[in-house]
Amino acid sequence: MKTSTLIALSTGTVITGFLAYAVWFDYKRQSDPEFRKALKRDNRRMARAAKEEAEAQGAAQRDQIKQAVDAAKDEGFPTDLEEKEAYFMGQVAKGESLCAEGSDNVEAALAFYKALKVYPQPKDLISIYDKTVPKEVLEILAEMVALDTGLKLGSFTTEGAGAGAGADNHGVE
Repeated sequence: MKTSTLIALSTGTVITGFLAYAVWFDYKRQSDPEFRKALKRDNRRMARAAKEEAEAQGAAQRDQIKQAVDAAKDEGFPTDLEEKEAYFMGQVAKGESLCAEGSDNVEAALAFYKALKVYPQPKDLISIYDKTVPKEVLEILAEMVALDTGLKLGSFTTEGAGAGAGADNHGVE
């Protein structure tokens, strides 16, 4: 027997076995109420596990954000005008490079937050961020601003998913 014939027969056998399993599965799904219940139960269990995992990741990210803001506050910010300007430019550049890499959104948001802390007109800077910073980083930045009670900006929220974010939706006072 030729090798090509053997491979063709093996492939045909595997495909036939897969099709037979698909037909059996569809038959069981349509005709056996216990099988349908078991499938629904498994789907609900997987959905619940995915939801719990997402909630745990969200809580971990909130803790990471709080720790980052606290560390930034403890580190302090420059007070001299020239130091503030250099610090601002460095943090914005760091945030932009981290956004371009897409590796660590919390670090990128922290860099933008630090720049915001030393900027003389933070409200204006937020409208610039709104147009230039990726949505995921902007949402983390919004959480950081919310955690900082010393930063006076008014309300700072982003629009829901699927909507374009415009500068006029922030209700900055």
